[in-house]
Amino acid sequence: MTPEIRRFLPDDEPALYDICLRTGDSGEDATALHEDPALLGHLYVGPYLSLAPDLAFVAEDEHGVAGYVLGVRDTRIFEHECDRDWWPDLRERYPLTTFPPSGRDAGLVRLMHDPPRAADEVVAEYPAHLHIDLLPRLQGRGYGRRLMDTLFTALRAARVPGVHLGVGLANERATAFYHHLGFTELRRDRWGLTLVQYL
Repeated sequence: MTPEIRRFLPDDEPALYDICLRTGDSGEDATALHEDPALLGHLYVGPYLSLAPDLAFVAEDEHGVAGYVLGVRDTRIFEHECDRDWWPDLRERYPLTTFPPSGRDAGLVRLMHDPPRAADEVVAEYPAHLHIDLLPRLQGRGYGRRLMDTLFTALRAARVPGVHLGVGLANERATAFYHHLGFTELRRDRWGLTLVQYL
């Protein structure tokens, strides 16, 4: 089976959570780094599937879903919707005292309770944002570009002027991929880079 790009279906959610974990250490497998394997997905997959499922696309081969791209049209609206509809239940399930304070999982829980906000200078011209992850078996074969092109087509149809994304400083392979697609660096912070592109 030649891998296909298609819209997300509700049954895909466990696979997307798994891909998020298996690429969650700057593109490498983060399974051994987390006591709770669902935490990364709760932060970087779940809210998109819940609040913007029409902008969720997957790459599927004969072994199953092996990649995804998730996006939102308006980051500010998405942040407000998360505050209203996504974070409250998670904050009840994961109090700040759930994990030892020095661990990675504790850091993710802190993000649930105090999520970062996109900078005004970013969303003014690039209101959309996205997350993309592919398992190694699909990397380097053009499927990342195909996923991005599929999302960009949907964003352009919605008359979105620009899109941004964040990438950690250690993830050099992903940064090179984004630059190859035409993204440029807008901000450099301690956590990483903000890359942008007009649509």
